[in-house]
Order: sequence, then C-alpha cells, then structure tokens
Amino acid sequence: MKAEQLTTAVLMGGPGREREVSIESGRCVAEALEQAGVKVVVADVKPNELRILDDKTIDVFFVALHGTFGEDGVLQEILESRGLVYTGSGPEASRLAFDKWASKERFAAAGVATPKAIRFQPNEKDADLEEQIAAIGRRYVVKPIREGSTIGISIAENAKAAVAAGRKCAAEFGDCMIEEFIPGREITVSVLGKEALPILEIRARGGFYDYQAKYLDEGTEYLFDTIGDAALAEKIQKSAIQCFMALRCRGAARVDYILGEDGTPYALEINTIPGMTKHSLLPKAAEKAGISMSQLCLKMVEMALAESGEVHKTGIRRQ
Repeated sequence: MKAEQLTTAVLMGGPGREREVSIESGRCVAEALEQAGVKVVVADVKPNELRILDDKTIDVFFVALHGTFGEDGVLQEILESRGLVYTGSGPEASRLAFDKWASKERFAAAGVATPKAIRFQPNEKDADLEEQIAAIGRRYVVKPIREGSTIGISIAENAKAAVAAGRKCAAEFGDCMIEEFIPGREITVSVLGKEALPILEIRARGGFYDYQAKYLDEGTEYLFDTIGDAALAEKIQKSAIQCFMALRCRGAARVDYILGEDGTPYALEINTIPGMTKHSLLPKAAEKAGISMSQLCLKMVEMALAESGEVHKTGIRRQ
C-alpha cells in the first residue's frame, strides 16, 4: 500500500466535554499523516454536521473524537450503516468500553482483576448506601460511568463522603459508580493490533492523574522500564490484551491500571480512542517501541483497511 494513494479524513471535535482535547488530537494526527505522505482532510463533526461522510474521495475516516459521540459507539454505528472504512473499534466494543461498569464486568468475566465497586443508586437512603460502600473498602473513587479523561472523578475518604460525592456526580453526569480506592502505581498499557506496547508509569505531581495532570501540568512524569520484574511486566501486558479481546476491540486502545502494593494489576478501564496529543500516552508508548507518530497513525489507517477487507486505489476491490 502506498500512503500517497490514500485520502484520509480526520474526524475531530464533537459535542462532548472532551471537545478541545479531541481537536488537538485531530490536529496532531493530521500532521502525522501528512508527514507520512497521506492526503488529509480534517473535519469538525457533530451529530448534525456530518457532510464529510458524503465525500466519495475519502478512503478512510480516522476517528479522533473523545467522549460522547466519538467513543460511545454512536458515530461508529453511523459509519457502519454507510459502509465506510474507519479506524478503531466497532459500535458494540465502543459502547462497552465507554461504559465503565459494563467493561468492568467483561474484565472480571475474562479473569482480569478489577477493583471492588458498587453501582450508585441515588434513590436509596444514605444509611443503606453507606453500608454498601463500607463493604467494598475504606477509601473510594467516585466516577461517572460514561465519561473520559477523568472528568467528574473524585476521591472520598469515607463512606459518608462517598455518598455525598456520588449524589453530586449522579446529578451532574447521570449514572455513576463507586470503586474501592487501591493504593499503588498508575500504569497504562497501549495495545496496537493485538500486541501490547511498553508499559508506561504515570507519576502525577499532585498524586492524582486528573484532567489537570493529563493535559496541563508539565510536572507530570511519564516513565518506562519502572517494573523490574520481567514476569510481572509480562503478566500486565497479557492482561491488557485480555481486556482488549474481552471487549472485541480492534485497532488501537489503551488499558489503564492501578498496580497494587501487593503486585496485582487492577484494570480500571479501556479507552478505544486514546488521546493523540503531545501529552498522550499511546504515542509515547509507540515511540518507546520504535514507532514514530507518523508510523503509528499510518498503521492505524492500514489496520482499518485490512479490517474492512478493502484496499482503495491499490488493487483490492470494495466488497
């Protein structure tokens, strides 16, 4: 396949809370693909602004939308219905991954460790909720079930505080969950195709890898080769592939973990459209593996073509 024979539309923006990050990801992807020789069109898309999908000159749509409409399977369903080739996971895998509760259930079914949790029920009495919460641990992480980039996440020091945080989270974001807080190291494993990339450890200056630490704080450290136990490192990478396969993801994805003090890697979530900004973790892991940003983006486009069973202008007919 010759890159210069391809025309790729980078879809970015969207209506969600992660719109600005998505736009930055899209810009970085477009620049990388252009450096690889691909003809690129960029499009800021929304549910009511999808004219780019009617462009018959586009060979592949590179999905760089984070959060709502991008990662929840809605856009993928539209692309599928039109028979278009696009990067990343399909509608069902996207829906499952975007739903932290559903993905947690799939991880557990696949034998992957994940923190104890309850699905928050705002209609229940405080006392009943506190009892349920106290049964899973002593400290807690409160998070929306369907958001990304750590949006809406908070830490509660006791069950009473967790109830209050859960009510606030539910009022703002809808469905939410409360997980046992597990002390440990924050690590992430990107999966490209069905291969795990090098493990990346994140050390946030404030101790919590929140939105500020992800995108704004230059003091956040991203470290490789911090797990000296080769058997443990292999176990973590195999776990990431298990998560990827359990949800039937495709293309590229990133699995986030807490490596507990007991050496257990606890899967938190899987991101089917990882960030592609200069701060983002997938490009960092790819670079560590010797894959440049241009090579990474081109590989994602090639995987989309291979998955669809098509090659445009390069010898394979549309099915």
